[in-house]
Amino acid sequence: MRTIEPVAKFDLAFSTFCLQHRFNQQVANVSKAISHSGDGHLYIVIGLLAWFFDGLVGQLFLLAGLIAFAIELPIYWFLKNSFKRRGPEELSALLPAFITPSDRYSLPSGHTAAGFLMATLIGAFYPALTEYALLWASLIGVSRILLGVHFFTDVVIGALLGITCANIALSVTSGVS
Repeated sequence: MRTIEPVAKFDLAFSTFCLQHRFNQQVANVSKAISHSGDGHLYIVIGLLAWFFDGLVGQLFLLAGLIAFAIELPIYWFLKNSFKRRGPEELSALLPAFITPSDRYSLPSGHTAAGFLMATLIGAFYPALTEYALLWASLIGVSRILLGVHFFTDVVIGALLGITCANIALSVTSGVS
């Protein structure tokens, strides 16, 4: 356990820096809107719109998304319930949480995983949108920190999980056409 102590200390210091300032309520208001865009509803809409309007490419995009989420969700739940890492609001009474977390544990960030999963797929199927999709996913991750429900490493591991699952799904669907 001593090997993760420096990481835990960094996470707590970073969260303290992000959450203990006089503008934290204003930042949280913006962060709530950004975080809400990563709740999952928008991903369904994007997949269905691609399927409906973009022929075979849209169908493959939707298929890759379904496969990626079918891979990501069980891994996400396994990791959450294995690590059982408490979030910033539980570890320090001084740190505010501006929303109620969507689940009990903080590692990995599911919102970030889903955001980077979608950004990776969007980048693969619609390369002109790559920068926007990655910016959006990054903002979702940052918003989770600024809302006080995740640590920095929760977000990084969530991003890696999402990218990995999207790439697995892309390799599975690469032969389909």
